[in-house]
Amino acid sequence: MKISISLVIASLLTLAIAGCGNNSTNSSQNGNAAEASATANGSTKVTKIIVGTGTAFPKVCFIDENGKLTGFDVELLKEIDKQLPEYEFEFQTMDFSNLLLSLETKKIDLVAHVMEKNPERELKYYFNKEAYAHWRNRIVVAKDNDSIQSLDDLKGKKVLVGATSAQAQILENYNKEHDNAINIVYQNGAANDTVPQISTGRVDATLAADFVLPIIDPQSQLKATGDELSSADILYVFRKDDADSQKLSDAIDSAIKELKTDGTLGKLSTEWLGADVTADSVK
Repeated sequence: MKISISLVIASLLTLAIAGCGNNSTNSSQNGNAAEASATANGSTKVTKIIVGTGTAFPKVCFIDENGKLTGFDVELLKEIDKQLPEYEFEFQTMDFSNLLLSLETKKIDLVAHVMEKNPERELKYYFNKEAYAHWRNRIVVAKDNDSIQSLDDLKGKKVLVGATSAQAQILENYNKEHDNAINIVYQNGAANDTVPQISTGRVDATLAADFVLPIIDPQSQLKATGDELSSADILYVFRKDDADSQKLSDAIDSAIKELKTDGTLGKLSTEWLGADVTADSVK
């Protein structure tokens, strides 16, 4: 099924650690699974789904040199859409920090931005059951920094993370129990300066999923250090207590299982992320 994509600004490739986006929305649609017209033969009705994603996460959801929205999340949803003739997916791009709010206010119908499932998010949102990726978060520092191995070592340090990200949640949870010991520096979704900020000492560290480092730091100025801080399934996010969202989630789960079985999911992961991060699961 053909997918329509609405965009306002073709953004520069920029960093988003464990999930950030960029730029403002520009779809003429204001989601909530608006039902489209019946097909020509009148036998099947197609429901349009507004997918919220970003444009600033290299290899995941970004604008390429031709001004096209692409990446692992985008291309995977195209494959899922092919499996679901009853739905038509349309992308709406926005800054990462606005995705969940847009879901709550029904401007979009699902969030696709390599979103980690964690207890804080589960309180407010619904996640599909079949994970399409899995990874681990670790501390990232300058390659010559051997003094930081754990969150305790970050006390009194500046740590750069994206606002509303799963990595920010890890630090915020730590600070709740340690009198705000870590100085959390929240990064703008459009920023592209994590590597220089750490390598020049303006901040001391960041947190990142294990696959992210070679994507954002091809010159190997940084390194991951210490044990993993968390393991997470990567899932799609829906509105909670919403019958249409539940139906859509179940359909997407079935499609993901099929794409795992035929090898499409692993192939897409290797193509875009450099490795198959789809096999493991915390469940």
